[in-house]
Amino acid sequence: MGKSSKQKKRQQKAGKKEHPVAQKPKASPPPPAHASAPQPAKKTALSALQEKLLKKLSGGRFRQLNEDLYTSSGSANFARFSADPELADAYHRGFREQARGWPENPLDAIIAALASGPRRVVADFGCGDARLAAELNATHEVHSFDLVATAPGVVACNIERVPLAAASVDVAVFCLALMGPSHWAFLREAHRVLRPDGELRVTEVKSRFDDAKGGVAGFVAGARALGFDEVRRDAKNKMFVAFVFRKADRKPDAAKLAKVGFAFRACLYKKR
Repeated sequence: MGKSSKQKKRQQKAGKKEHPVAQKPKASPPPPAHASAPQPAKKTALSALQEKLLKKLSGGRFRQLNEDLYTSSGSANFARFSADPELADAYHRGFREQARGWPENPLDAIIAALASGPRRVVADFGCGDARLAAELNATHEVHSFDLVATAPGVVACNIERVPLAAASVDVAVFCLALMGPSHWAFLREAHRVLRPDGELRVTEVKSRFDDAKGGVAGFVAGARALGFDEVRRDAKNKMFVAFVFRKADRKPDAAKLAKVGFAFRACLYKKR
C-alpha cells in the first residue's frame, strides 16, 4: 500500500533528527591585555644594569688581587694562586680592562724589537696570557712562565725558580712582571738562565719609581749588583719606562745589592 503524504512528512522530520547539522566551534576570545609578552626594552635595560654591576664587582676584585700581588712574595703568591687558579682568570680579566685605557701596550714594543732580530731563545717571566709566545713562536723559541697556566704552553711556577737550565736562553723578558718584594730574586733567576752577553728586557710603570728609594738610579744600581749592565733606557712613553740590560761577566753580589736598598712602590690601580 502507498504511504500517505502525512506519513512521508513524519519520516522526513525523523531523518533530520537522526542527522543533525555539525555546529562550528566558537572562536576563542582574545587574550587580555595584561597577558602580553614582556617589553624588550625593559629586558635590555636590566641586562645593561647587570653588566654594569658585574663590571664594577670585577674591577674591585682586580684591584684587591693586584694589591695582594704587589705586596706579597713570589712564593706566597704562587701558593695562593695554585690553591685557587680562578684567581688568575679574574686578575687577567681586570688587567685587560685596565690595558684598554692605555695609550699603547708596552708589550708591543718588546714584540717589535724581538721580531726584527735573529732567531733566539726567549724566557717570558710573568707572561700572563702568553701573547709574546703567540706572536713570536713562529720565529723564536719562547718559554712562558706565570703563577697559573692560563694559556697553552704556559708553565705554572714561582718565577724565582723556573724549570730552565743555567745559561740556556738569549733573552729574558719582564713586562710589568716585577711584582712584590721578590723582584731582585726574579732578576737573579734571569741572570742564572741567561747566556753570557744575554739580554734582559724590563718594562715597568714609571710611577713605581717615583716614591721608590733611589728611584730609577737605584734600580739600575741593583741590576748592576746582580751582574747586569744597562745598555739603553726608553722613557719617552708617559706611563712606562723600558730598560735593556746585558749580562756582564761577573756574578751577582749580594753584599752590594744589600747596600743599594732599592724597593719598588706598589702599582695600585685607581677606581674608575
